[in-house]
Amino acid sequence: MSLLRSRRLWLAAATAAVLVTGTVAGVNATAATAPAPLAAPTSPPASYPNPGVVTGNTAAHDPSAVKTPSGGYIVAYTGANIQLKTSSDRTAWRNAGAAFPSGASWTLPYTGGSNQLWAPDISYRNGQYYMYYAASTFGSNHSAIFLATSPSGAAGSWINRGLVIETTTSSSYNAIDPNLVVDASGGWWLSFGSFWTGIKLIRLNPSSGLRADSTVTSIAQRTGSSTAIEAPYIFRHGNYYYLWVSFDLCCRGASSTYRIMVGRSTSITGPYADRNGTAMTSGGGTQMLATHGSIHGPGHQAVLADTDAEVLFYHYYSNSGASYLGINLVGYDSAGWPFVY
Repeated sequence: MSLLRSRRLWLAAATAAVLVTGTVAGVNATAATAPAPLAAPTSPPASYPNPGVVTGNTAAHDPSAVKTPSGGYIVAYTGANIQLKTSSDRTAWRNAGAAFPSGASWTLPYTGGSNQLWAPDISYRNGQYYMYYAASTFGSNHSAIFLATSPSGAAGSWINRGLVIETTTSSSYNAIDPNLVVDASGGWWLSFGSFWTGIKLIRLNPSSGLRADSTVTSIAQRTGSSTAIEAPYIFRHGNYYYLWVSFDLCCRGASSTYRIMVGRSTSITGPYADRNGTAMTSGGGTQMLATHGSIHGPGHQAVLADTDAEVLFYHYYSNSGASYLGINLVGYDSAGWPFVY
């Protein structure tokens, strides 16, 4: 089922129901109770879905998304001083400037003087926005992850809160592609990693958002001839933590081979395993989305729990080689394994 069809079905149900005041998924709601969430399917589609309909300014790379307290959406993505987009309905998007319009001088030792900052992870916690992001150069593990916070999420409002973790050329892993996750007990964690020895997890101090101790836990790694795993995103659903990652190669336009994989664990620290029981530290991963038709190299995913469904954000490349924002919905089968529709 396509995202467009799913949204139409939900909108039909919402129109027949009594709605709240405000705008929800494009419906101008006028009455007193919220629409019931769309019932997600329990069987995956026969083939990979195309991205759902998005309009406006949709060029993006390495997107992450947050829903604002007022019901709108912010996407942060790789670009000059971190780029932002906003939407009121999760469909129509507009460019909203740079997080750091005056630059981020503290990142320059890691970027070779470039203003390109990578893979932001945006969320809303404790009445403010948190954004973890990476500074590096392509193919290097001389990298760093920083934290910024903002009261509004708007361009120019972000305040540097400092270095979270860094790696050097002698490190066995790479400090890029951060993702904040809060566990069922309220503990804060940051997953990150790219190539080398794979995906790592560190504990954070919830009061500062910075690193809490020196422990680094390995939670996923490719084995064999390829070490190409990156872009971790941990999402809790039911009794499981689902570790979403991207395998293979991005950043090659229509030749990109990125694909989205997943494993799960009942513990935030793992062990994570795929549907066949293969540990993700031994190369395991169940494929969720891959190249199909004119959709090339989908990856660098993020999952958002919204009022109508869980929503997958990612980037993909068109036949022209340009990268765009992809949005689909996430369902779960009878065994609790996710799929994209």
